[in-house]
Amino acid sequence: IKFTSFTKFCYCLFWVLISNVLKQMSRERKVFMIDSFRESRRKTATAVCLKENERLFGDSALGSVKNPKMVYRHLQSLLGKRHDSPQVALYQKRFPEHQLHEDPVRGTVYFKSSEDVQYTPEELLGMVLNYSRGLAQDFAEQPIKDAVITVPAFFNQAQRRAVLHAAQMAGLKVLQLINDNTAVALNYGVFRRKDIDGTAKSVMFYDMGSSSTTATIVTYQTVKTKESGSQPQLQIRGVGFDLGLGGFEMDLRVRDHLAQIFNQQKKSPKDVKENHRAMAKLLKEAQRLKTVLSANMEFTAQVEGLMDDIDFKAKVTRAEFENLCADLFERVPGPVQDALTVAEMKLEEIEQIILVGGSTRVPKVQEVLLKAVGREELGKNINADEAAAMGAVYQAAALSKAFKVKPFLVRDAAIFPIQVEFSREMEEEEEGIKTFKHNKRILFQRMAPYPQRKVITFNRYNDDFEFNINYGDLSFLSEADLRVFGSLNLTTVRLSGVGDSFQKHTDAESKGIKAHFNMDESGVLLLDRVSYTHTRTHTHTHHTELGNTISTLFGGGPSEPAPNVTDPVQVAAPPAKSEEAGTKAEAPVRSPRCNQTCVCLQELFLTQINVFLLVKEEKEEEKAGNTETEKKIKTQKKMKISEDVTVELVVNDLPDPTQLFQPFRLQDLTDRDLAKHEREKMLNSLEAFIFETQDKLHQEEYQQVVTEEGREHISVKLREASEWMDEDGYAATTKQLKDKLSQLRNLCKDMFFRVEERRKWPERLAALNTLLNTSAFFLRSARLIPEEDQIFTEVELNMLEKVINETSVWKNETVLEQEKRSPSERPVLLSKDIEAKLALLDREVNYLLNKAKFAKPKIKSKPKNSTSAGKENKTIPVAEETVPPVSEESPDPQSGESPAEHLTPTRF
Repeated sequence: IKFTSFTKFCYCLFWVLISNVLKQMSRERKVFMIDSFRESRRKTATAVCLKENERLFGDSALGSVKNPKMVYRHLQSLLGKRHDSPQVALYQKRFPEHQLHEDPVRGTVYFKSSEDVQYTPEELLGMVLNYSRGLAQDFAEQPIKDAVITVPAFFNQAQRRAVLHAAQMAGLKVLQLINDNTAVALNYGVFRRKDIDGTAKSVMFYDMGSSSTTATIVTYQTVKTKESGSQPQLQIRGVGFDLGLGGFEMDLRVRDHLAQIFNQQKKSPKDVKENHRAMAKLLKEAQRLKTVLSANMEFTAQVEGLMDDIDFKAKVTRAEFENLCADLFERVPGPVQDALTVAEMKLEEIEQIILVGGSTRVPKVQEVLLKAVGREELGKNINADEAAAMGAVYQAAALSKAFKVKPFLVRDAAIFPIQVEFSREMEEEEEGIKTFKHNKRILFQRMAPYPQRKVITFNRYNDDFEFNINYGDLSFLSEADLRVFGSLNLTTVRLSGVGDSFQKHTDAESKGIKAHFNMDESGVLLLDRVSYTHTRTHTHTHHTELGNTISTLFGGGPSEPAPNVTDPVQVAAPPAKSEEAGTKAEAPVRSPRCNQTCVCLQELFLTQINVFLLVKEEKEEEKAGNTETEKKIKTQKKMKISEDVTVELVVNDLPDPTQLFQPFRLQDLTDRDLAKHEREKMLNSLEAFIFETQDKLHQEEYQQVVTEEGREHISVKLREASEWMDEDGYAATTKQLKDKLSQLRNLCKDMFFRVEERRKWPERLAALNTLLNTSAFFLRSARLIPEEDQIFTEVELNMLEKVINETSVWKNETVLEQEKRSPSERPVLLSKDIEAKLALLDREVNYLLNKAKFAKPKIKSKPKNSTSAGKENKTIPVAEETVPPVSEESPDPQSGESPAEHLTPTRF
């Protein structure tokens, strides 16, 4: 096609404009997408992409199909698993692009993308949790540190501890780990509180998610509590699950089917299954295909540039999809039967079966489930994606001190039983051979409610020993599930110092070694403490002879005193002893009124004390119980004493994370993300300022306030900044971008100031003119008040007149001076000066208005000897006579001024 010069110029100009617009849109879209992805969808995929200089989460991470090696997802299948677990092998098969290595200390796995970059599943999950906290903080507009995290109900102890470690790395305080099925049940019950009464109602929740399926039977009923009276309660009665039945397995089968079709098309000699990037693209398309086939009978899958710039297109029907997943659909009723078996209930006792989870939207799943349960319809009255999250939110509000919600009692159940195992040494009496007897004690049975505390007592140990905490009978699991489950041994508890405690308290009665266990709200088993308990008997002896004697002396005994007690002469005692006693007890001074045959009370009391001492010494010498002068009564008291025993825990299922992986690594990545976000924000601000200012230079109000030379200078600087952005701007640091933006703002500061002032003038001047007119009218009205009723002084009125005149003169002169100046010069009429004049004039007027408001009216003097006035006085209230006439009429004898002049109203 031949173009003329003018046509060619217009054509080139059009594409230049289009390219600039597209370039600007791409720049803005790059930053906009980063911010909009955080709130674009109601649910976020649990995935993280780690690139060289940035981290992506959710859908943006899954969209990075160019480098699938850096995309980490489905991390929960690796939590709490050792390197030799079948679950790890399955993960490696599904995602061959990842390199999983064994941790030599813990025996777990970690991802290794290079020699310097390696992360554990706990660290990656901590990144996702930190990102989730950021979403919540943006919505709540306040920092968040506490959280309630949902986990699958079938998570064992190692997996739950792994989630807690991940939250710790993210800097979160976990209030509770709540099972997702329990959270769903809580969300369902909270919004149906009025329907819950004293009659138990059972509901089944069928939850098919991405990786697993769970069926849970929940009973709702109101119960009475001591703290808050009658409250609704949910109780988990039965749980059945299938660890491999989920929507992701369906996606993988569709992906493999699409890969097989592409290989059959023979558009490329290479096998598409060996190309990780191509398989990641097919997996993304398979997920979209499954969603579309849930509402349509067929769909055409399309992938542009699947491999070697070859496009892929294939039609897939719903029937083909159902054939690919036929064996998966056969497993749909399995969790329902397991849940009924555990709960010991029949299907007829279940009032409703409610669907939860995104994979329950597959039509074939609902069809098979309806046929299995024999119902006409399934419940779909809760949000399949948000029910668990909403239940966790309610539980978090209940546990937090910042909110007050109505109580809803939750009785969760432990799926896996836990027991204590220990060996005790036995010695046969006949042969004298020592044998060991292995004992087991159930700590928590299957479906035991928690939180709950248990105490186990070991009675026949008098030396250091150890015992094991293991899982109980897991025969209800299949062989495949048992292999995936992991170690059946939880912890070995070694006790030291038991023998020393027994040796120290040999005279005490041993009550055994008590181990205190606690399964907390998160379903995590804890050993609170181990203590050695014993009881010690204390004997108290009471001497009845002395007690009875003293009580007799003071009137507590019989009315007739005994001869050997009242008469000291009849007491038989050895001479030496009596002599010694005589020296210790001198003769008391008698009263003149005492008879010769009587003994005063003081002498009698001292004599009986001497008799008691003589008898005690005689018993010590003879060491025989022949004398019955003193009787003893013994009372025994048992005192319980508990001493803590030193405990050493040896974790057998999964050790805690090593020191190699520290939380500061996650904080460092978070700081880098914040720095990157700040840089992109500054980059966006600079670009926006350049394009907005270039557009303003063509507007009339900006052209008036700047000269042609100044406008050209600003335009040149903006053009240079734009070129710098295209060449070096995207590699510049945040400080360089900030300095460049500051330079441009200083360059355009005077132009923006002049435009802003000219925009404010009309409104400010109109307000000033209105206030001047109002003040002048008020001044004229005040001067017209009669002298006898005048409440304003001449000084006050003159002051207002002066302010009005000065403001009017200043306005006229300044406006006239501004009209003489060029718009490109700095204005002399400033909006802040107008506001100052307005404030001064308004203050003076308000002062006079307040004085008029609070001033008391003057009372006119009464004429003397007036008949009409006398008649009128009869109708005046008596209260008026109490007002002193001087207070309103007479001047102050000292100052000579009227009382009204002393009023000082407040200036506002």
